[in-house]
Amino acid sequence: MSQSPDTRHLWMPFTANRQFKAAPRMLVSAAGMYYTSDDDRRILDGTAGLWCVNAGHGHPRIVAAIQQQAAAMGYAPLFQMGHPVAFEAATALADMAPAGLDRVFFCDDGSSAVDTALKIALGYHRARGDAGRIRLIGRERGYHGVGFGGISVGGIAGNRRQFGTGLPATDHLRHPLDIARNAFSRGQPEHGAELADELEQRLLALHDPSTVAAVIVEPMQGSAGVILPPRGYLEKLRAICDRHGILLIFDEVITGFGRLGAAFGADHFGVQPDMIVCAKGLTNGAVPMGAVLLRAGIHDAFMDAAPADSIEFAHGYTYSGHPLAAAAALATLQVYREEKLFERAHDLAPYFETAAHSLKDLPLVKDIRNLGLVCGIELESRPGKVGARAYDVFQRAFHEKGLLLRVTGDIIALSPPLVIERAQIDELFNGISELIKALD
Repeated sequence: MSQSPDTRHLWMPFTANRQFKAAPRMLVSAAGMYYTSDDDRRILDGTAGLWCVNAGHGHPRIVAAIQQQAAAMGYAPLFQMGHPVAFEAATALADMAPAGLDRVFFCDDGSSAVDTALKIALGYHRARGDAGRIRLIGRERGYHGVGFGGISVGGIAGNRRQFGTGLPATDHLRHPLDIARNAFSRGQPEHGAELADELEQRLLALHDPSTVAAVIVEPMQGSAGVILPPRGYLEKLRAICDRHGILLIFDEVITGFGRLGAAFGADHFGVQPDMIVCAKGLTNGAVPMGAVLLRAGIHDAFMDAAPADSIEFAHGYTYSGHPLAAAAALATLQVYREEKLFERAHDLAPYFETAAHSLKDLPLVKDIRNLGLVCGIELESRPGKVGARAYDVFQRAFHEKGLLLRVTGDIIALSPPLVIERAQIDELFNGISELIKALD
């Protein structure tokens, strides 16, 4: 057992710090499907770290790429300079992206990529002489990171409560979760596509479509508890945006890189956005990195509007295209292709779905939602204690079952690495079943 560190100095993100530091849960190493805790227990990773370690922990090719790049050059800027691996990573990412989204802007993570996409949307309309398009529309229970742009278009109240009003000129669609009509759906729900019509019938009627720059949605809402788009819903959003000259942005920080059994959610659903925001699985979580993929026409509007020899887009980050991150991304994308991990996820999805829905008749299970290798198990809440039951499952899963889960409210969210085996799927759901049965 390793010596416990002094926990006083680190202010932990999205954590009940006092609660955690009273009884810390420490991870000290990882390989394949498993973490190792500081008391030398193997912990089966049911969450791909935080939706990001799609190729499994410590993949040797990704590790080697980072080591080699660190030895050659640990840092170089992309401000008025370049380094080959950033361009190579951008080309590899463009080759994997849905057809037509072949321009890449690198960022630090998902949050910075969201803010970048929003700025691109506003700047694009201005470059075309349509500066009146200043409004950004998100969705209730949407999660778009924690930058001021992201929390403004995001729809999780707890992420905004402490920080004032956020950006002006934002509004939100209703989310499409409808347990009353769609409980225990397998894959996309049948009911609710009409909720997309609210964009045109309510928000655009209220604000005037000529003032709206972009709509941003997660194809599948992950962080708020696995909320799936009803059949036909995303197609309706695309058609409405097309009618009114509005850019459609997919936040694929979670759904990108195989989570739904295809390279991107756009591929899985067959709906083409104007921009895709990605991160997490882009580098297998090994080095922080995000990116915006966009149509060449959006990129070219900036190039055409700016005077010669001027900076076309006054935006970027110190670590945009960081050499280690670019090397990790390049290796990760190669691993996905050569090991056919997206195809593997697609083939495993029916088995994962069956295992998930085996919990349907357990006491306190309110709903089960699944798609690809992602699942949300929603529990009935204790009166006056929303989230307490799921947190009990989370705690006991770690300490008693050697399982790492993620919970939000009373929803248990699962998103294992794409390298998971059937026996590990059984272990994951059998353990959860036993813990749910023991709840009061």
